[in-house]
Amino acid sequence: MTASRPAGPPPRSFGVEEEVVLLDPATLDPVDVAAEVVAEVRAADPAARVDHEFLQSQLEFASPVLETAAAADGAVRGFRRAIGAAAERRGLIVASIGTPIGARVSAITPDERYSRFDALLGAARPDHRIQGLHVHVAVGSRDEGVAVLRGLRPWLAPLLALSANSPCFGARDTGFASWRTIIGRRFTTASVPPDFADAADYDRRAAAIVGLGATIDLHSLFWMARLSETYPTVEVRVFDAQLAADDTVALALLTRALVAAAAAGDLPHAPAAAHQELLDAAVWHAARHGTTADLVDPTTASVVPAWDAIERMLEVASSALEAAGDRARVASFAERVRASGTGADRQRAALAEGLPALAALLRDSFAG
Repeated sequence: MTASRPAGPPPRSFGVEEEVVLLDPATLDPVDVAAEVVAEVRAADPAARVDHEFLQSQLEFASPVLETAAAADGAVRGFRRAIGAAAERRGLIVASIGTPIGARVSAITPDERYSRFDALLGAARPDHRIQGLHVHVAVGSRDEGVAVLRGLRPWLAPLLALSANSPCFGARDTGFASWRTIIGRRFTTASVPPDFADAADYDRRAAAIVGLGATIDLHSLFWMARLSETYPTVEVRVFDAQLAADDTVALALLTRALVAAAAAGDLPHAPAAAHQELLDAAVWHAARHGTTADLVDPTTASVVPAWDAIERMLEVASSALEAAGDRARVASFAERVRASGTGADRQRAALAEGLPALAALLRDSFAG
């Protein structure tokens, strides 16, 4: 007999976007054959939701609209199987990591928008080698979306700590759990979004940024959470790309629960926890340490052991997780991270054994 879910509105639909990179297994340098891989996957399945990205070694998967954990599992694993097989036929591996291991810099994908963006980056261009996980969650209106963003702002740092997966960059260990986050802070818009009054305020202030720096359009706002300009969703962009499909799906389910809690007014935070200077410092701190030190607890605005803050996050999301039938799945993910470390911790431990061990971790995790 299937356990019944608590009465209430149905869980919100959601979607995921994963950015991944093709690597030489011997050197872990990026290899610029994404166009070949995308073409092969589309030829085998014209409905495949796989596309090019900024660099010729990168590609992106965008899921269909999802309703359940099982649907997310099927979509993410199906993408990874197709891309992994195409890469293997070329003697390559696919890595779902926030920043590259090797030192080689890929060429830019021929595209007018990418070329415009590239021209504006200047000396920051060689560092723009990042892969993220983006989670879309449905909202009823853009005004509800702004209310959700307001609720999420203090919880982005704990989400980042739990999902950090980019300790390496340019053939060195950066000492950070999420170096991708630090790279992202160089862009025109970055880190935690501002506190907007409503959708009109969001739209007015976002439009004013377009044309400044590298913000060439509304799609190049790089806040860690934003309103989607394409779908009726909030898009949470705080996450590094994740080693394993299980990690991607669990974080998507947790994000859906936090959005539902925020929309219902059930995602608490202390007033001081929403101060912009504390939010920015908390994000930097989470990027530096992941789960190995302390974090700001949004409910008190005080610094606590990292896992105390993460457990508080799971607690405030618990009702929405239970309503969707996702509580056990997300709790299991959190326990795995607590026992085995974040993706950053696991990458760093493998790197200490040598590149072959790290290559094996990346390959096995992607396929797992």
